[in-house]
Amino acid sequence: MSKEYKYDVRLEWQNGRVGTLSSPVLNETVDVATPPEFEKGVEGIWSPEHLFIAAVNSCLMTTFLAMADFSKLDFESFSCNATGTLGKVEGKFAVDKITLMPSLVLKNEKDIEKGTRLLHKAESACLISNSIKTDIVLNVDVRVN
Repeated sequence: MSKEYKYDVRLEWQNGRVGTLSSPVLNETVDVATPPEFEKGVEGIWSPEHLFIAAVNSCLMTTFLAMADFSKLDFESFSCNATGTLGKVEGKFAVDKITLMPSLVLKNEKDIEKGTRLLHKAESACLISNSIKTDIVLNVDVRVN
């Protein structure tokens, strides 16, 4: 039997359409709310939609970092913009596409192919992406500074 991991998160409603996320193993809390596009939505607070897209984006990063470390890829910086598209799918709202746009700056030009390959490999190995039905589109930018 494979090892099982659990991640505990608590949500407590505050008022209106706002709640606070916490975890017994984390130091910080995060306020969440209905996004402003919906009735009584709140501007300036993380929404479930933002958190969903952030989970996919941050999983790409952590998976890539592990693979880059294992592969001894020498790089200067990594960043990634992500855009999720919310629409109606079979009559229900769903995030049907997330576009990830990682930007990787390498130290050596000889590593461009390796860096590109590792980004694609990280996306296909990301446990969050593998846990959802949303289409993931990867647009990589790999260059030398």
